Amino acid sequence: MGSDSKITNQLEEKYQKIDQDLEDHLEGLLYSKPINYWDYIQIDALLNLQITRTSFPDEKVFIMYHQISELLFKMILSEIEQIAENDSIDAVIFTDKIMRISRYFDVLTSSFSIMKDGMSIEQYNKFRQTLIPASGFQSAQYRKIEFASTELINLIDKRFRDTIDRNSSYDNAFEHLYWQAAGKDYKTGKKTYTLAVFEERYKEEFIRFTKFYEKNNLWSKFKSLPKEAQKDKDLVKAMRHYDLTVNVKWVMAHYNTAVHYLNIGGKTTDATGGSEWVKYMHPKYQKRIFFPDLWTKKEIEDWGTNIL
Repeated sequence: MGSDSKITNQLEEKYQKIDQDLEDHLEGLLYSKPINYWDYIQIDALLNLQITRTSFPDEKVFIMYHQISELLFKMILSEIEQIAENDSIDAVIFTDKIMRISRYFDVLTSSFSIMKDGMSIEQYNKFRQTLIPASGFQSAQYRKIEFASTELINLIDKRFRDTIDRNSSYDNAFEHLYWQAAGKDYKTGKKTYTLAVFEERYKEEFIRFTKFYEKNNLWSKFKSLPKEAQKDKDLVKAMRHYDLTVNVKWVMAHYNTAVHYLNIGGKTTDATGGSEWVKYMHPKYQKRIFFPDLWTKKEIEDWGTNIL
């Protein structure tokens, strides 16, 4: 009885805080249906999201793989958000969250075998023609992960990183982000349709997002910790693991999968979005590093040339 009374009191307190009557909510329980797995997970909706453009069976593999990746991206963003919005985070919590994020990327990295070894090259190179001009670089969630992981200067195209004004406007910085190389001729300023529609859809959202994460990204939050916490071996190890996993291991898994399907007979095929994907994707060209101060000069020089 005592336990029941305690729960009732807690429920009354809960609903009083939002000006609700506990009796009304209890009555609602009389009419509500029991929850089951398929409704809770929304199985029917989930399994009907694979809309193919061809009749090739492996196109479903391609679609589901990318949908799973986007769900993992959402999980990663949720973990980063918890760090960004925590004003009293310590090394222990920071380490736990970074390792959670890294595990998600470990899954993403290993999962490329599904793409590389689990699809027919012949089928892929037929159904991919129906995907033009869509491109994987149009993943808005992945771009948000990058924005939320490090300072904007570390995402600038390496060709401009040393000369661009660090206090540059968001619009100017946006025009020089490394992934613009996937769809922009810097000599003429001309953008591909793929890049243009991506910006039309997400640019304003990205700028709002980066304004919050300018001071709340993982790298800035790390540097705001007490000096002693910044020297915590477990945290530093976790940060390095995350950086290496995202910017070398996962990228190289993606790159090697692209080579498997697009480098046929020694001839490199254009990506569906028309990007110069070899230089855009390979980490040795961009040397994209989220936490540069946690790496030695030699490690940075060798970035992407071998798995550190």
